[in-house]
Amino acid sequence: MARKRKGNKIDGWLVIDKPYGMTSTAVVGKCRFLTKAQKVGHAGTLDPLATGVLPIAFGEATKTISFIMDARKIYEFTVTWGEARSTDDAEGDIIMTSDVIPSQKDILEALPEFLGKIEQVPPAFSAIKLDGKRAYDLARAGEKVDIKAREVEIFNLDLICNEKDQATFKMECSKGTYVRSIGRDLAQRLGTCGYISMLRRTKVGPFEEHSTISLVKMEELVHSAPLEEWILNVVTVLDDILALAVTKEQADFLKNGGFLSRENLPSSNLTGVTYKAMYGDKLIALCELDERHLKPVRVFNL
Repeated sequence: MARKRKGNKIDGWLVIDKPYGMTSTAVVGKCRFLTKAQKVGHAGTLDPLATGVLPIAFGEATKTISFIMDARKIYEFTVTWGEARSTDDAEGDIIMTSDVIPSQKDILEALPEFLGKIEQVPPAFSAIKLDGKRAYDLARAGEKVDIKAREVEIFNLDLICNEKDQATFKMECSKGTYVRSIGRDLAQRLGTCGYISMLRRTKVGPFEEHSTISLVKMEELVHSAPLEEWILNVVTVLDDILALAVTKEQADFLKNGGFLSRENLPSSNLTGVTYKAMYGDKLIALCELDERHLKPVRVFNL
């Protein structure tokens, strides 16, 4: 008999507005402490000095985290010109200065060079692993950090405010994009140096800023009102996956690891495609369809 997991059974997504100065891991810990949930995880780390959209997965939603990791993200960030920092954000030590403050015209002319698929070198102070060690651990120990450039994609990059020694931008980008690297490289392109002095994430896939809840508000709701109204359905991150309606009997069979014969499914279904098997509005399993069977690859206990 399987051991019963301790804690409250909560399944779904909660979109936290991550506060400044807190790590993403600490936010997960706070959510676990407040809700006493059985299982909690997050999708897409935010730097401690960043704020904004941090999707938190509870219970069965943790099985869908991989589907949100590849989602596009939108950030608003400010670059302060004239100083380079060791971390490429306000947390680091000043390592270089410059008297050059780029004009708005120069900034606007440089932005198209950062659109589309580009190569960028992640910051030395990042969670990337080098020979089994985190880059930030090596950097803090004073060791040389040699991170290879990697391809990312920038879909939109707009200047939204320019004043004195700072410029604020809005960017939509692919997974793996380091905003700190964008700020650093843009400054170098403009003949100066700079660092990210403000960073806020406003969207991750289907999760947007208007759907967020602060940890302070969350704590109030836990003690005085039901939190369930803020919990989003597990299927929220699976909108791009085709739905396949199943009967109660088929749902029970899939939940127990059984394969459904293709003969009992609509002939229009496509081979080699992943489907979300649904009984009514309840997610049963993520399945793969081959020439003969519909096979469950991830079953949900909802």
